[in-house]
Amino acid sequence: MERISWNQYFMAQSHLIALRSTCERLTVGATIVRDKRIIAGGYNGSVSGSAHCVDEGCYVIDGHCVRTVHAEMNAILQCAKFGVPTENAEIYVTHFPCLQCCKSIIQAGIKSVYYATAYKNHPYAIELFNEANVEVSCIPLVKGTLDLLIKL
Repeated sequence: MERISWNQYFMAQSHLIALRSTCERLTVGATIVRDKRIIAGGYNGSVSGSAHCVDEGCYVIDGHCVRTVHAEMNAILQCAKFGVPTENAEIYVTHFPCLQCCKSIIQAGIKSVYYATAYKNHPYAIELFNEANVEVSCIPLVKGTLDLLIKL
């Protein structure tokens, strides 16, 4: 059996994590990796203990669901909560990060962003990533990667 690449492995993990999303508008997953080891994962969902979009609908203001915490932020906050450093880590996300997540990724010291799908790629986010020397690459999930699970 041929092994999948590290990029596909971590991107597949982000797609699996996205299956836990509770927002009906878009399901997003994120995996933070350091030294080829997963240090955190997050999906877009409501604040712990609060109502979920799937239960009460999205709470939309100015075109954004404000009920949810974004996947990237949930992963970064998981690291903060448990004292796991993010300096020089990488993040794999199912969708290109929004502007607010972009700024948080930079502030967390994450050095590389890999996303599977372009999604409202904000020009200022791209500019900020460039200024901060954050590597950004589109790594689409290869068709059939998750199908390997079915063979087990």
